[in-house]
Amino acid sequence: MVTGGRSGLRPGKGSTEGVAAGKGSTEGVAATPAAASASCPYRCIECNQEAGELYRDYNHGVLKITICKSCQKPVDKYIEYDPVIILINAILCKAQAYRHILFNTKINMHWKLCIFCLLCEAYLRWWRLQDSNQNTDPNDFIRYAKEWDFYRMFAIASLEQTAFFIGIFAFLWVERRMTAKTKPNFILLLKALLLSSYGKLLLIPAVIWEHDYTPLCLRLIKVFVLTSNFQAIRVTLNINRKLSFLAILSGLLMESTMVYFFQRMEWDVGSDCAIYKPQDF
Repeated sequence: MVTGGRSGLRPGKGSTEGVAAGKGSTEGVAATPAAASASCPYRCIECNQEAGELYRDYNHGVLKITICKSCQKPVDKYIEYDPVIILINAILCKAQAYRHILFNTKINMHWKLCIFCLLCEAYLRWWRLQDSNQNTDPNDFIRYAKEWDFYRMFAIASLEQTAFFIGIFAFLWVERRMTAKTKPNFILLLKALLLSSYGKLLLIPAVIWEHDYTPLCLRLIKVFVLTSNFQAIRVTLNINRKLSFLAILSGLLMESTMVYFFQRMEWDVGSDCAIYKPQDF
């Protein structure tokens, strides 16, 4: 028993549309696939089966968590947990935490998070560029040039991330066409990929507290972000680890192609997919 819902849950107190308030009974739900899908807006975090509600409100705010009919476990135990615990489980890449965030909560901050992560990555690349081109000239033209370098790095980082996502989407689309499976929900997948890229926020502390091991830290951050993307794909589409891994490789291949294209144009992109100069280490 819990005495109140958690913030971030979808509207309706975990019950489906058409459920009488405080009674938990369903009325007027047509027995069609479309109605069944509309009446099951949630997912069990254990077995990924659809669920009509997360909990039932009996009276005076007394709630009872719904038990999944498939696995006989609570549909979503995280509705009782504090956000800090949920965040820790997400950092540990637990599939249950990812399902809770993607299917059972209403989080629409993925675009803001994407912009902020791109700004962090652009700042890292700009910092590398300025570090390799030391110039103490106080001329205003030099300062304006450095400012435009930051904007250029932001644009390049955005294009590389777009190429990474296109590679993932293209692989999954081809795989579903070849296996005659249903078309994946690319909108939800894009949201999952953007949210799972939160590890890029660690780039700024790695640059601020510069150390001899900073290049190693940046590599580890890259691996962490890719691992989070891998888990997000697997959870969102409910596919096996092999397909998720191949999707990540396809995205990296497309991103590396974009980096190679920029290098052919003699642009200093400062990407993790680029070949580092000896002085960077």
